[in-house]
Amino acid sequence: MKKLILITFFFAVPKIFVAQNNTSNKFPEHQSVLNIPFTHQTYDEFSFYFDNAENTHTGFKPFLYNDVSKHVDLDGQKTVLLKNKNSWFGKKLWNEHLFKIQEEDYWFTINPVFDLQLGKDNSDNIDYTYNNTRAIQIQGGLGKKFSFSSSFYESQGRFAQYINDFIRANNPLGAAGTVPGRGKAKNFKDGGFDYPIAEAYLSYTPNKFFNFQFGHGKNFIGDGYRSMMLSDVASPYPYLKISTKFWKIKYTNLWMWLDDVRPGVSVDNLSPRKYVAIHHLSWNVNKRLNIGLFEAVISRQQNNRGFDINFFNPVIFYRAVEFTRGSEAGNALIGLNSKYKFSKNVSAYSQFVLDELTVGRFFDGSGYWANKFALQLGMKYHNAFNIDNLYLQGEYNMARPYTYSHREPILNYGQFNQPLAHLWGSNFWEAIGIARYKKDRWFGNAKLTVGKKGFDTNGLNYGGNIYLSNDDRIADTGIDLLQGNNTSIFIADLKAGYVVNPTTNLQLFGGLILRNFDPTTETTNFSKENTTWFTFGLRADLFNWYFDF
Repeated sequence: MKKLILITFFFAVPKIFVAQNNTSNKFPEHQSVLNIPFTHQTYDEFSFYFDNAENTHTGFKPFLYNDVSKHVDLDGQKTVLLKNKNSWFGKKLWNEHLFKIQEEDYWFTINPVFDLQLGKDNSDNIDYTYNNTRAIQIQGGLGKKFSFSSSFYESQGRFAQYINDFIRANNPLGAAGTVPGRGKAKNFKDGGFDYPIAEAYLSYTPNKFFNFQFGHGKNFIGDGYRSMMLSDVASPYPYLKISTKFWKIKYTNLWMWLDDVRPGVSVDNLSPRKYVAIHHLSWNVNKRLNIGLFEAVISRQQNNRGFDINFFNPVIFYRAVEFTRGSEAGNALIGLNSKYKFSKNVSAYSQFVLDELTVGRFFDGSGYWANKFALQLGMKYHNAFNIDNLYLQGEYNMARPYTYSHREPILNYGQFNQPLAHLWGSNFWEAIGIARYKKDRWFGNAKLTVGKKGFDTNGLNYGGNIYLSNDDRIADTGIDLLQGNNTSIFIADLKAGYVVNPTTNLQLFGGLILRNFDPTTETTNFSKENTTWFTFGLRADLFNWYFDF
């Protein structure tokens, strides 16, 4: 028996009809081919179950629900958290989707999504920081092989001063700035920003071997907090993805349509289009060792030809194509990642990305500029010191000067004024320590980041800004890590909260960021900063938001 209920709520639309189907399956998405929203807090927990399973592939994210459900009791994890509520309002607030229809061969859900935050930044003596996001998320499935998801976010925000400065410094064509990880923003009231964004995708799994996705969103390669191959720090983009699994192999093809939104490169008030094609091969060598091979090529639209047809080949070697067509046709990266499980609780992971290499100059000690590479080393420790649900992680990242850049800036490894890999760009090293703990609906996270980065100074390109041309480098030899304005960065990020609704991952939280930014040489627009930023709010935790730069 179905009930039709009229609900009025004040966010995107004033009224909505809500139908509820009596069913024992409260979470139909768990058996679907939808993506599990990628947040480090959620995926760090998954990694424990995956590390205890044979022949699992964790190097390409997000994961599909039906893949994870083979190793993790997703229903059980949420059911144990449900509150005993009998009223409609109580069940919707604490336990369920707002709106759900489910039959034998189809289902769909509608949920409001909120990110309501209020805070105070010590560097701003007048105003408070805030974020006011209202969104609607629609998801569903037709049969077991086809799923869809669509989300629209309407947001206004004002952040800590160093983030506001970043937004304004990276202003795209026809806008006030770029909100990191989200997108184009216009000015809003006194010092704030208005930044709408939409994400959606279709997911189809015709058989046990393949999954096809077409959408607008983000992807991530690696097992770390950062990725030197492909991270989720930039704004969403259109993409086509094919995942193929057989034997001990998972092979992923990803094609991305990106935008270079720097005002100086626009033509007829249109931002030029660029493209990235990626191959990633994951091989489970045995029960403990996984090895991944990575290849990417960045190309641009020339003569209105769009995506070069050569790069649509799912099995070709991009580096060979780039060499054949010439360096101006594209910019290629190659890489290797690995993961090794020492025990059911301890694992190590790594990444190495090569942007350019001159073999004869690599070991001669000259510091040749074209030896451009990035490195990541890390370890994870689940149930640390025999304490259930205590998770520890340590990670080291570095990138040589000029890595991810190109002689033609449009061919850099970036999207919407942001890097596609590590959000610090290049010419840096960084060490990160992470601790997470959860108990029932309560959780606490602590993250400590220390590092150094060489920034440009005196109008010279020292290799830290991937949006500058390699041709403007300071020299051919003597290129050292952290050259330029050597700056020390310290960030402590503390967060604690309570999961209000596990179905939508709605969380009530409080957070504190302590940041020290200390350049060797201070200038008028580049000076030492000490930030203490406290926030609290109510948020559906559905994506990562990085403020640690």
